Amino acid sequence: MIDKWDFSKGNRARLLFMIFNYFLMVVIIALMLIPLLKVLSDSLDNTAFYGMGLIPREFSVAAYERIIKSASLYRPFLISVFVTVVGTLIAMSVTTTGAYVMSQRGLPGRKYFTWMILIAMLFQAGMIPAYMNIKMLGLLNTLWAVIIPMSLRNYNLILMRNFFMDIPVSLTEAAEIDGATPFQIFYRVVLPMSKPALATIGLFCLVEYWNDYFHFVIYINDRNLYNFQAKLREMVLQDDYGSSSVVVYGRSLQNATIIAAMIPVLIIYPFLQKYFVKGINLGAIKG
Repeated sequence: MIDKWDFSKGNRARLLFMIFNYFLMVVIIALMLIPLLKVLSDSLDNTAFYGMGLIPREFSVAAYERIIKSASLYRPFLISVFVTVVGTLIAMSVTTTGAYVMSQRGLPGRKYFTWMILIAMLFQAGMIPAYMNIKMLGLLNTLWAVIIPMSLRNYNLILMRNFFMDIPVSLTEAAEIDGATPFQIFYRVVLPMSKPALATIGLFCLVEYWNDYFHFVIYINDRNLYNFQAKLREMVLQDDYGSSSVVVYGRSLQNATIIAAMIPVLIIYPFLQKYFVKGINLGAIKG
């Protein structure tokens, strides 16, 4: 702790550095919160069109009532829940098992596979080859066209691999001596010690699946299979509620859809925060 009465050259430099850090954090927090508060304010204000006011001038929840009462959003919401839950479970299963195999120091060609994953993370084939693969697999116009391509992310695989490599080998060796099979070691020893990494990867997958819009537009032509995000955007852009909706709700309906899409993630994040903060620091690349 810096002595507040000690103004030596070294302490002055540290004090200035701390002040700069606090000032920078305040600026960053403001840059993140002000747009969010503006969106929330406009979603509760029927008169909101343009400007920087953060307090509703004419408070109204009519836009949220319109979203809640819209029967056309029930099915997309359930589709989003299904895709998010199933996709996250599949992604976690594939990522953890793949990362555990990659973390085994005796795996032949381990460094080669690691570099291949890193290269694929930087250089991707592109949208057209991906679309052709989905088409040849017969997955177009199915929810699997959204779930499967997003189930394995190279960054998540590397992050989990690095965490598994930090687990002391003596623990797995002790379990092996006690007669545990490789699957039992993975399920009863490795996974219980990996809660921070699992929470981090799980939150990444959950947010990605819930917020996904691109894959639904590219791979799905059947509007009955649109998720919550795609339907909300369609609701705003294609005048779902009649030609008078823009006049009646102004920009409040558009901003209310943004808040409605954020609510599920905002509810879940506090329960994972303590693990997420620790797990987010696990991205260092190891050989």
